[in-house]
Amino acid sequence: MSWLLNSMNGFFEMSLIDRIWIAVGFGGQFLFSMRFLYQWFKSEQVKQSIVPEAFWYFSFLGGVTLLAYAIHKQDSVFILGQATGLLVYSRNIWLIWSGRRRNAGAVRGVAAS
Repeated sequence: MSWLLNSMNGFFEMSLIDRIWIAVGFGGQFLFSMRFLYQWFKSEQVKQSIVPEAFWYFSFLGGVTLLAYAIHKQDSVFILGQATGLLVYSRNIWLIWSGRRRNAGAVRGVAAS
């Protein structure tokens, strides 16, 4: 418990910029964690494991925010991990959007027939 009190004391002794970066880091971690909670919630609703579209948006937003924080901290391991994850999240979002365009085109093609 003393580590928490020491952390809090250190927080208030930091500059405003450092406190903002700490908030960015926690915000990114919150967004990143929300993807798991949201996925769990949606899976429980349908009683099977699913990956809802919002999972990828939370992943992307959390990843971008955590990457910014990692760059600020100059942590090469953290930077590489977040940057790699962003490729996966971006690709999944691209596939979702591409599928919608394909489906919209197919629906228009059927309606024109």
